[in-house]
Amino acid sequence: MPELDHLLEKYNQPVPRYTSYPTVPFWKEKIDTQQWKKSFCDQFQKVNHPEGISLYLHLPFCESLCTYCGCNKKITTHHDVEEPYLDSILREFRLYLDLAGSAPLIREMHLGGGTPTFFSPENLERLITGITKNGKVHPQHEFSIEGHPNNTSRDHLQTLYKLGFRRISFGVQDLDPQVQYVINRIQPFEKVKEVTEIARSAGFTSVNFDLIYGLPLQTRASIENTFRQILSLRPDRIAFYSYAHTPWVSRGQRLFDESDLPTAGDKLRLYLLGRQILLEGGYYDIGMDHFALPQDDLYMSWQNGNVHRNFMGYTTHPTTFLLGLGVSSISDTGNAYAQNEKTVHNYYERINRGELAVQKGYFLSEEDKSFRNYILDLACRGKTILQPRHLELFREYCFPQLQDLEKDGLIHWDEDTVEVTMKGRNFLRNICRAFDLHLLRATELQKKSLFSKAI
Repeated sequence: MPELDHLLEKYNQPVPRYTSYPTVPFWKEKIDTQQWKKSFCDQFQKVNHPEGISLYLHLPFCESLCTYCGCNKKITTHHDVEEPYLDSILREFRLYLDLAGSAPLIREMHLGGGTPTFFSPENLERLITGITKNGKVHPQHEFSIEGHPNNTSRDHLQTLYKLGFRRISFGVQDLDPQVQYVINRIQPFEKVKEVTEIARSAGFTSVNFDLIYGLPLQTRASIENTFRQILSLRPDRIAFYSYAHTPWVSRGQRLFDESDLPTAGDKLRLYLLGRQILLEGGYYDIGMDHFALPQDDLYMSWQNGNVHRNFMGYTTHPTTFLLGLGVSSISDTGNAYAQNEKTVHNYYERINRGELAVQKGYFLSEEDKSFRNYILDLACRGKTILQPRHLELFREYCFPQLQDLEKDGLIHWDEDTVEVTMKGRNFLRNICRAFDLHLLRATELQKKSLFSKAI
């Protein structure tokens, strides 16, 4: 354990989460819309059958501000915003359907936010049926949604189940009353327990809890108590995220006293404690903050080498085409990334003019595609095969990183392969960084300001 403490401290550097490569800070602030349309059409025709596509729908509204949150959200208690927003998403989807020229085969769909369960069950049904009636649903589809324990009702869950949803992720974060108060996320354990039981009785086969370490006022005792209660509910998956304190980006994070945050050393110990409790409780470490029980699809996909990683995190189907709908949503065609306008006002303006709402993005070079594959292989399968044509780049940028990682026992490597060790699975973000040419070429100042720390 002292050795692991030392390594966690050493590798606690600003590192991306690698839900894309190149990562968002290296994208262009203005995307060529015509080039994006061409990339969309070309790739859609290649992958739509028989693979299918993934859909991400961003529903940004929340009734109250959680002060830790760095998501794109809009705070309101007025539910008359629901219908105009859903109308815009459906219009945006129609714009893409007109470009595609054929019905999409929908393999995955994920509703994120914000708080998707801010929307009424009736409006969620209108949204989902509006999407699926214009496409074909893959027989092995996976539909999932993020829910707030306080406002996810039995009607929500029964409606979603009827529409084909089988996986739900609840934002639990922490169960300590003091921590909940300071982050403005009050949700008693009894409420989390109730909504979890309702989800399972409705037929949901996978329940995920999001938990965060490094929040203000967290202690060893509070984390231990949170995990004791969490394990009594046996969620199928747990995402145990590091709190990223970026008040210059997320203004809500300025609302609490930074002196209440754990020190860097204490934060490391909170992570180690939570991880140890999960492993002792029968969960497997999938990598990059994700844990799963052995009967869950995510664990089985990881064991079979079928896990994929994109802007929805780890997914059980290796779809290579993701279409994002809604404000700030990100799309990935495999050749290009595009992100929508980040404010609801600007998003509405673009859609109402009959335009795609894409704002920023990136078109991948052949070098980018190759190094993205190395990173995806390491993040999803723990191993990658090195192509001889990149040997010069490896020698200049990657091999010095790999030598240090090997010295610490995190990888085995030669000029043909890199393989992550059991110890190295705790440091996947750092190992992937060894193939991030954009970051390795950046200045030290850029590296410090672009990303949150790994732990």
